[in-house]
Amino acid sequence: MPARNLVILSPPDRPESPAERIRRLQTEARTLAKEHVQMLARALSDVSRLADEIADGGEAYPVGARELSRRLTEDCGMQAMTLSAILDRL
Repeated sequence: MPARNLVILSPPDRPESPAERIRRLQTEARTLAKEHVQMLARALSDVSRLADEIADGGEAYPVGARELSRRLTEDCGMQAMTLSAILDRL
């Protein structure tokens, strides 16, 4: 029979102080917020790519959809780059 490793977790020496808990939760919140903004930047990049495909899709797409897609390509692409630049400063 193979040997099993048993890990025993002992309780911390002392409970977390309110200040420590606040710092930990703030760090966790900042991390989650950064991840959320990264998700938005990726979504905007995806929209920009899809809009570009429609804008260049030719006669198969209605004129209004192509024109709107052209504007979305520029706007979403620029906003995604702006968000990425903001995140790079963190």
